[in-house]
Amino acid sequence: MSNLERIIRLKTVLDRTGLSRSTVYRKIAEGTFPPQLRISSNGAGWSESEINRWVSNPPAYRPASINDLPA
Repeated sequence: MSNLERIIRLKTVLDRTGLSRSTVYRKIAEGTFPPQLRISSNGAGWSESEINRWVSNPPAYRPASINDLPA
């Protein structure tokens, strides 16, 4: 299995989480959902591993801080 980080688009995020588009963006603003990653001048996506973390325990999710990232 590959260790490469995948970037997934909004439709996949909505399918995996069961949330609506407006709920995803509201939760991002509240800091309770993974933020988008800019992938081009007009495109954005989400880190698949961050979405998986959120799906595994939504109430406890908080974005990883820079100190939590591997060196």
